[in-house]
Formats: sequence, structure tokens, C-alpha cells
Amino acid sequence: MDRNTIAGFLLIAVILIGWSYFSAPDKESIEAMQLKQDSLKRVEEINDSLALIEINNISDSVSSNIASSDTSTQAVTESIFISDTIEKKEICLENENIRVIISNQGAKIKSVELLNYKKHNGDPLLIMDSDSNNFNFGFFADNKLINTSDINFDMLLNGDTNIPDSIKINGNDSILLSFRTYPVKSSNDSTLNKDAYLELQYTFSGNTYEVGLKLNFVGLQNVIAASTSYINFDWSNEAPSLEKSIDNERNASTIYYKFLADDVENLSERKDGKESLNNKLKWIALKQQFFSTVVVAQENFMNAEVETITNKERLDIVKNLKTSIGIPYENKMDYVFNMKFYFLPNHFNTLKSYDLSFEEIVPLGWGIFSWINRFAVIPVFNFLNGFNLNYGLIILILTILIKILLFPIAYKTYSSSAKMRILKPDIEEINAKFPKKEDALKKQQATMALYKKAGVNPMAGCLPMLLQMPILIAMFRFFPASIELRQEAFLWAEDLSTYDSILDLSFNIPFYGSHVSLFTLLMTISTIIYTKINQDMMGSTNQMPGMKVMMYMMPIMFLGMFNSFPAALSYYYFLTNIITFLQMFIFRFIIDEEKLKIKIEANKARKITVKKSGFQKRLEEMAKNRGYKPPKK
Repeated sequence: MDRNTIAGFLLIAVILIGWSYFSAPDKESIEAMQLKQDSLKRVEEINDSLALIEINNISDSVSSNIASSDTSTQAVTESIFISDTIEKKEICLENENIRVIISNQGAKIKSVELLNYKKHNGDPLLIMDSDSNNFNFGFFADNKLINTSDINFDMLLNGDTNIPDSIKINGNDSILLSFRTYPVKSSNDSTLNKDAYLELQYTFSGNTYEVGLKLNFVGLQNVIAASTSYINFDWSNEAPSLEKSIDNERNASTIYYKFLADDVENLSERKDGKESLNNKLKWIALKQQFFSTVVVAQENFMNAEVETITNKERLDIVKNLKTSIGIPYENKMDYVFNMKFYFLPNHFNTLKSYDLSFEEIVPLGWGIFSWINRFAVIPVFNFLNGFNLNYGLIILILTILIKILLFPIAYKTYSSSAKMRILKPDIEEINAKFPKKEDALKKQQATMALYKKAGVNPMAGCLPMLLQMPILIAMFRFFPASIELRQEAFLWAEDLSTYDSILDLSFNIPFYGSHVSLFTLLMTISTIIYTKINQDMMGSTNQMPGMKVMMYMMPIMFLGMFNSFPAALSYYYFLTNIITFLQMFIFRFIIDEEKLKIKIEANKARKITVKKSGFQKRLEEMAKNRGYKPPKK
């Protein structure tokens, strides 16, 4: 890391800060946004109040017909859909990829296991379990609040009431699992009305990650409130911890959603948030670090509220991912709404194969960083993966290919550094000639004149560094998001997708952690060695006080930052440093500094005619008109 490298970093920082400043909304925009949010919040409060009043009135109107010991929700439900006589039952559906347990209580998906993956400790990987998820459809029927989670449904398998405990589906086979509940005929007749029913119909097929769900409202047009325009679907999951580092999981878990005619967006991954989505939606995903559960409408959802909540005291739960989704409803004889659930690994090509923009869930960076990963890194990575190599070797080959691609840029940077080393004695003479602070301008002018006369561009090393930065940042996003590296061992690292540890400490070191990552240590040591070699090659200078200390401090700061990062990322940067050392030795043979010095000395000896710019000519013309004559050269 020479002066040009540091200058490149500083230039990037200035660009990012400038972009953040100029892209930030102005005061008027912020006030307008705040006013809009306050208005929406007020409308929500009013709607909630009206709904509470309506529910209370309904409860009061039926209170004489229910036992005082029952809760209002249970009593209201039982007065419409009789379910006490139906025994609670569960069924396990399994194919080559997932195992799903569905209960007739609420016709609810209770748990989902991904069969081809395990937790970090080897236990079965449950992306959703019975104790952590909420699954309920809510609406008003016969002026009463109905929650499907309180109802025991009749269960039918392909139309048959004979239900086994478990079914395994393979290949192209599929089953139809139906859950029905019937309303009573009237308040005076508790007989079930078999001509009307609510049905939740699940479709389950072999060799897939999806479960289809069809909501059938049959003959309920006189039961469900005529003003009903949507059914409320409350769906949430206390996402269980599946990986070694819960901090990394929390920093990668949130809710993603796609508007019907717009891009994919998401709540913040780093902090809790809540949003009211008041436009039509195509899908909503409860996304964890390497796995996601997605609900997709065949047409669209009306709206939704999404929220993420972190309870840092619960080390078994990553986050509570909550949604409340509006499902459009039409009050007619038969109404059907189709949707699907997907229980997926966050594998880029797998997600992309559904052609629903699921691949946007994988955080590959924005703009050019995402393009590099999508169209260059991932295709090459997948190609190398086709040879069934160890992932440590794949990363090594990938690093070599990237360094070969960047070889011309690295050569340009080294060549610029060599020219600056040759001019170092001349620069020191200028520094000695203008030692005073008030002579800083003269020193700068003399230095720039030297560069121009010698034919050296002091900024020539910055542009190559800037060209390398997008790839470095793209790789910074690629490795932590690659599920392919999950639980893949290399050397002492048991899992390349999380940190490697050669020593677990019994205490926590601030800004470092409670373990020692060897790959991070190797990366830091190699960076310090690289810095030392650059310093020795460039020699000491008084041009930028404190720069030497800063160049050594940066690797130390990275030591704490990368200690909990995936081992694959530290390993990649370590390999990058090692290959850079080899390149430096190669450049020493390619670039003959003696010949380069002769060329620079020849440039310094030649007479250069400086052509005046148009601006300078106009200034001199203005000076002549005022009676000023510039000094003769």
C-alpha cells in the first residue's frame, strides 16, 4: 500500500461521502415524508379504533349465547364453525427436498425441514417449527370475527377421509390435501350447512421446494360480511438459529418483498424495522442467512405490513419476522384465491430458475458490484464447481484467474511506483529547498514542474487502483452470501461460510471477539509484510506526515473486523496478498529501472515548450488592456 494506494482509498471515500451528501433528501422532502408517515399512522390508528369498536359490539351482541368462561374469540368462532367434535390431527408430507408437517388445527403448516441440509451442529434443519410460527386467516362472518387458527378442520386426502400419518411423494407424483370447515345453518339451528364451507387446499409434489395453497370460499356469500374486500393473513416466524455465528445470521436476516409492477425491496438487515406496504404485492420472503420462506400470490396481494424484531436475549432465535397480508376477496357464490409457499436454500441459480426475481434475495451488492458477481464471478465459480474440487482449491483458482485479469493494471501501478522511486532524490531536493510552510505553494509548483518535465504522472497509480476496487468489493459481498461454501471444510477451517477458529477464548476482547481466526491472522500478517516491502521500495518521505503509521494501522483494524467474517473471505484476501508478492518479483525482472531512469533523465534534459491555454491567453489579454505587461521569460 504505497502513496497512490492510500490516495485511491481517500478518493473513493470522498466520492462516497459526496454521493451520500448530494443524494440525501432536502429538508422539505424530509418534512413531506414525515407528514405523510404521520398521516398514514393516524389513519391506521383510526381504523384500529373502528375495528376494535366493531369487534366489541359484535362480542356484546352474542355474549348472551356463550359461556362466560370462554374467550370472545373462541366463542365467536364456535357460534359459526363447529369444530369441537373434530379430533386434532397432523400429517407429514415428504419429498426429495423437504418434509412438511400440516395440522388440521387451523389448517396450518406447522414445521418445515430441508432434508438436504443440516444445522451447524448436525441437527435436522427446520426452517420453520411448530413453536415459532403464526399462521392464521382472519375475517368477519355472520357479524362475527373468525380466526382459522381456532378451528379444527375436516381433513381429506385426494377426497378420502382415510388419512395416514405420513406420505412420501417422489418424482412427478402429487397429492391434494384439503381442510374444510362448515358453518351452522343458523343461530337457531346448530346443524352444519354442508352446502357452504371454507376450504384450504394444499398441493404437494415430488422433487420440489414448494407447497401450493388454494383458498376456496363456497356458498359463504351470505355469511361473510358483504362489505369485506380482503381477508387478513397473519404470517410470522421466529426464525431459528441455524448457523455457527448468530451475529452473522442477524446481520443477514430480514423481510424481502416484491411489488407487483416494481422492483424487489427489503427491510434493513442491520436494524429492526416496520413498513406499511400500501401497493399490490407479488411475493413476500422471510429471509435468513442461507434459507428463505417465500409466499407468492398467483395474481397479487392487496397490501401488507412487515416487521422485524430482534430479541438479543434469545440466542436460539435470530429474529421475529412478522407479516400481515391483505388477500383480495370478492363476495360471491364461489371465490378462489391461489398462492404458493417456497422453502428454499438461498442458492442464486436455484432462486433464479423460478423466474420470479427470487435471486434478488441473495445480497450480491448494488450496481457494478452486483453485475460483477452475477455475470463474471458466479458463472466462473459454478464452472469450477463442476469439476468437484475442494472449495478451498476453487477459491485458489478463482483468485489466480482474477489476478491474471488484473495483471495489466497491477503492472501499470508498479511501473508508476518505479518512476516515483527514481524521482525520489529530486523530490527530496525540492523539499530541502522549500522547508518553510509558507513556501508550500512554491514547493508544490516545483514538484509538478518536475513531474511534467520528467514525463511522470503522479496520479497514474490511482486509476489502476480504482479499477481494482469494484472487484475487491464484489468479492467482499460474494463469499458471505455463497451457500455453496456452507459446511465445506478446508485445512483447519471446518466451515468456509463462517469464521475459522484455532483457539476459543474464555473471555471476549472488545472489537475482536472470543476466538482466534487463523486465516484472518495470516491475511493481516501478509498485509503488514506487503506494506513494509512497499515502504522499503519507496523509501522514507516527509511529504505526508503520519501516512506510514496509517498504513500499518489499517491491517490491524482489519484484524478485528474480519475475525468473525467467513473464513473464505479472509482466505481469499490472504491469497491475493501472496499472489501480489509473486507479481512484484516478476515486475522486478520485467521492468528495468536503470533503463527507465535513463529515459526519465533524458526527458528532464529536453527543452519543453509550454503551450499557453486559452484561459491563460485571455487573462494576459485582460492584463494588457489594463496596462499590465507580463514579465518576459
